[in-house]
Formats: sequence, C-alpha cells, structure tokens
Amino acid sequence: MTLFKNADKSIYKKTFLLAVPIMIQNGISNAVGLVDNLMVGSQGTEAIVAVSVSGQLMFVFWLALFGAMSGPGIFGAQYYGNGDNEGVRDIFRIKFWAAILCGILGMLVFFFMDDFLIGLYMSGQANEDIDPVLTLKLAKDYLRIMIIGIPFIVITQVYATSLRETDESFKPMMAGVISVAVDIVFNYFLIFGHFGFPKLGVAGAAYATVLARIAEFFVLVIWSHLRSRKHEFLQGIYKTLRINKELLWPVFKKSLPIMLNEFLWAGAIAFMTQCYSKRGLDVLAGLNISNAICNLLNVVFIALGNAVGIVIGQMLGAGEFKKAKDSSVSLMWFTALMCMPLTIVLIALSKWFPTLYDMTESSRRMGTMFIIITAMFFPLQGFLNSLYFTLRSGGKTVITFIFDSIFSWTVCGSCAFILSHYTNLNILGIYITIQCLDIIKVIVGYIMIKKGIWMSNLVADK
Repeated sequence: MTLFKNADKSIYKKTFLLAVPIMIQNGISNAVGLVDNLMVGSQGTEAIVAVSVSGQLMFVFWLALFGAMSGPGIFGAQYYGNGDNEGVRDIFRIKFWAAILCGILGMLVFFFMDDFLIGLYMSGQANEDIDPVLTLKLAKDYLRIMIIGIPFIVITQVYATSLRETDESFKPMMAGVISVAVDIVFNYFLIFGHFGFPKLGVAGAAYATVLARIAEFFVLVIWSHLRSRKHEFLQGIYKTLRINKELLWPVFKKSLPIMLNEFLWAGAIAFMTQCYSKRGLDVLAGLNISNAICNLLNVVFIALGNAVGIVIGQMLGAGEFKKAKDSSVSLMWFTALMCMPLTIVLIALSKWFPTLYDMTESSRRMGTMFIIITAMFFPLQGFLNSLYFTLRSGGKTVITFIFDSIFSWTVCGSCAFILSHYTNLNILGIYITIQCLDIIKVIVGYIMIKKGIWMSNLVADK
C-alpha cells in the first residue's frame, strides 16, 4: 500500500516487538478485569455500579501517574537512543520522586474526599431497581481498600516505564501476568468465600486487586535488579536519589503539560461519565459492561501507540528526523488498519456479552448499544492514539496539552454537559455525538504531523 511506502519495513518489526508484550500484559490484565467484572456482576447491579464509579476515580489517578511518568519518559527514550545510560539513570530518579508525590496526593484525595467524589455519580435519574444508598456504601468501601495498593502501584510504574523505554517490555509483561493470576485466584476466594476465606463481595474484589499489585511490584523490582548487567541504567541506581539539578528544569518544563494533560483528560472522561449518569444509574451499568469487553480489545491500539512513541522518540534522539516523520505517518495508518477486525469482533459479541451479567434488562440493553457504538470508532481511536504519542515523542508537550485535554474539556466536555442537562436527547445520541467530535482532533493532529512541527532532539547537547 502506498500509505506505507516511505517506512523502513524493519520499523514495523521493532514496533511490534515492543508492542506485543504490552498487548499481552494489558490484554491479560483486562481479561482478568473482565472476569472480575463478571464476578462482581453476580453480586447485583449495585455492586457493578459501585465498582464502575470507584474505577472511574482510580482511572483519573492512573492517568495522572501515567502523565508523571510519560514526561520524563520522553527524555528516557531519547537518552537511550543516544546511548547515554547516565541520562537514563537521571530520568529514573526524577520519575521516582514524581511517583512518590503522585501516590501521596492520590491517597489523601481518595481518603478525605471519597464521599464527595462518589456522590457526584449518584445524582442521576432515579431507578427503582437500583438502591443508590447501597451503591454509595459499596463504592466507598472499595475505594478505601484500593488506597492500600497505591504505594506499590507508583513504584512499579517507575520500573515498568523505564524498562520499556530501554527496549525491555518482557519483564513488565511477565510481572503483569503473575499479578493477574494472583488477582483471579483471590477474587474467587474473597468475593465468594471459597476455601475457608471470608465472603467479602465487592470488598473482596478490592483486596484481591491490592494483593495482585503487591505481587507485581516484588516480581518486577527483584527480577530487574537481578538482571542489572543487562539493564545497565539500574547499576548503582540507589547510590543516590538526588536529582540532577541541571536536568530538572528541562524535564519539568516538558513534563508538566503532559502530567496536566493526562490528569485533565482523565478528569474530562470522568466528567462526561458523570454527565451520562444524569440519564440514570443503568447508564453507568451499561457503560461498565461496554468498557469491560472493549478494554479487552483496545489493548491493541494502546500498545501500538506506546510503542510508536518510544520508537519515534529513539529516532529523534539519534537525529533521524526524516525517518521519524515517514515512519510515524505509516505507523498511524497501520494502527488504524489493525483495529478494523476488532470492530467486527465487538459487534458480533455485542448482543451476547451483556447476558452474562446478573442485572436489569435496561442495563443489558444499554451495554449492547454502547459496545456497538464504541466498536465503530475503534479505527479512529487507533489512528488518534498513535498520532498523540507521535506528537509527544518530540517533546512538544504544550501542543499535545492543547490538542488533547483542552479539547476534551472545552469541546467534548461542554457538549456532554449541555446535551445531558439542557436537551431531551437520549443517552445514545449524546454518546455518538461525543465520539464524533474526535474526528476534529484527527484532522488537526494529522496536519501537525505532516508539517513536522513536533520533531526535536531534546538530548543532543548532553
């Protein structure tokens, strides 16, 4: 195909070698999330809505942490591409302290503001089949337990992101595989009370997730240090945790827009979900069903997007600007192409999958429709995801901040708020409208990619 004619064919292989372990890790993790979802779903509609609401809040934290790791990660990938292990080591230490700060802030917010945050989702249209008081209690219990796992989550991400930026995605994948195995086993034990364990229901799901995160932490950290001869940047990494002051400001200047972007973008998604909830708690249940199955397959374009950003960043660090530009365009179209079969699979499963849940019929119908709508936009989201990581790989973080989170709040968020509060448009019409707005982002982003304004080498001087 002419779309791919300018790309070095080896670049597809390298991208896949990075992406496939991420796909496997995220795919298994999401598959376990799906099993968890079904187990929790057997506890009733209140349970699934409670986990959905708490999960939405944890999603905001995850994205804030992801942003805190991604900004320094741009430098990490470029330092590695430039063969500078000391630079990678400096970036690791910056990540370490950024992760600690994120963890402390997240724990404080979830502990002291849980009633307020969860209550935002409880103000929708009344549904006589769903008890909002019970839902609120279950969600609060779930979130309080999840706080325990935050310290392990943040340090795990420091290691996982640093390893991926240095062409090692196998160890994070295997740690993730072990983590999800722990999660499945203890979900079965603690949700239902098998093999002498207490029957804890929704709280049991939270405890199982925390145990899984602890297992992932120990496997990844210990294994990485045992192989420090291969991962040279880990040699002497804790001789000091002092930050390279000369590097701090350049990294902070590039990282802050990314961290704010991820946090605000996740906040925009949470805000739009809250707007959708104005049409009833069964809408939240339907979204939860849709997310459970769609997240199982969107790992393809998420992993490819991450890999594209790393590969293009390494090219930029090596000064290969033309190769980076040509490869980025081809890889974006390639990612979109890979998503087309996923659309077909999701639509084929859309009617059957919601029947696995023990919940109201209206929630199941909502789930079916949300799956179909989300599936139709998979190729667009695949293209957009690779486009975003390409723009970010050159360090033009202010551009990505405006392109992503500002757009999400000012255009998508305001549209969702107006349509849900001031019109009688049904939830499916609102949801489709919001999805269509991403077409604008694709057009604007593609123009920026073709102009090449995103390309820069951040580590040439060092």
